[in-house]
Amino acid sequence: MSGPLNIGIVCPYAWDVPGGVQFHIRDLTAALTAEGHQVSVLAPADSDEGLPDYVTSTGRPLAVKYNGSVARLNVGMRSTKRIRNWIRDGEFDVMHVHEPIAPGVANVAVWSAQGPIVATWHSSIEKSRALNASFYLAQTIMEKVRGRIAVSELARRTLVTHLGGDAVLIPNGVDCGTFTEAEPFEGYPGPGKTLFFLGRAAEPRKGLPILLAAMPAIIEQNPDIRVLLAGPSDPAEIKKKLPQDVADRLNFLGLVSEEDKVRAFHSADIYVAPNTGGESFGIVLLEAMASGTPVLASDLEAFRRVLDGGKAGAVFENENPEDLARVANALLADSQMRADLQEKGRHRAWLYDWGRVTKEIVDVYRSVRTPGEIVTEDFRGQLGGRFARRSGWRSDSNEATADAAEVSPPGAVS
Repeated sequence: MSGPLNIGIVCPYAWDVPGGVQFHIRDLTAALTAEGHQVSVLAPADSDEGLPDYVTSTGRPLAVKYNGSVARLNVGMRSTKRIRNWIRDGEFDVMHVHEPIAPGVANVAVWSAQGPIVATWHSSIEKSRALNASFYLAQTIMEKVRGRIAVSELARRTLVTHLGGDAVLIPNGVDCGTFTEAEPFEGYPGPGKTLFFLGRAAEPRKGLPILLAAMPAIIEQNPDIRVLLAGPSDPAEIKKKLPQDVADRLNFLGLVSEEDKVRAFHSADIYVAPNTGGESFGIVLLEAMASGTPVLASDLEAFRRVLDGGKAGAVFENENPEDLARVANALLADSQMRADLQEKGRHRAWLYDWGRVTKEIVDVYRSVRTPGEIVTEDFRGQLGGRFARRSGWRSDSNEATADAAEVSPPGAVS
């Protein structure tokens, strides 16, 4: 069973909304395709326009808040039919479902299929009443999954604690080659130093307020400091709450392309990740490290693991602006310290290159198959349809105006 595989990948979150799981699946698809495998992705989407050829939409998603973030999920009678058609027509050698317990496309896909099914857990949650309450329902999914992957030790711990069983640990990947070189933005790097933040400004767990609170102390020792901010934001709303001296140093990039994200890394002296929690990995840290940009991150367990316990990047006490400023000032004042972090960070990032990670994932695919076996529709798997009807989830045009539900299944948007 060493030839190319026909792989169906299920994404639970809206494809056209930026998120860590979506980026993971996009990059995995590219890596698998480069190795000669055939890949089809199933995901919710607001519109079919602009979707890659390899993505099949299950319909419009609904915004759902959990794990300190907002995900856009989708399930209903119409989407269930699309899921079943995709499974039946795909004749996949293996189906790879991401976040299989997240309500929506992922669990309905598992209920609707039988055969070689692999699942990946991305998120980490310490406590979840919703998961505990739905334990037996989740077991109907677990029983059908032959291969389990966790992207981090924290994600594996969530699986073991809440659902039982175990998983092979295969980290998120990064295409290191695309980050090694880029033209900085015009005027960067300048005579002064530059910090870079990437994330949704309005999402508290991304930690932008922590960085902004640290800025006065950083400015005091670095009068020429500038900050690049990438991600969805309202610049006017943010600036009006800040001292003028801080507001004047902020350069808002908004949503950036992959190319401009790399340029931003190469324009900065330090990448700052002040996230306050809810992270099971830290792919953006690896991207910064692959770019040769020293990393300064909060001391979340997930971040410390990526940074090799602080050897490949500096850390500060979580939710402590004073400590962030202290460590940032030390880094900005010591070019040799930054150079050491650059070297160690680059070396560390290559350990997570997609070239390595993809081979491990394909090994899992092959381990769950018997020769000639394919994924087929499970006509007994009507539980998904009953779940959709009883829960009130919809996939028609009314989804867009439905109230967001508050739930806490595994899932993370990084």
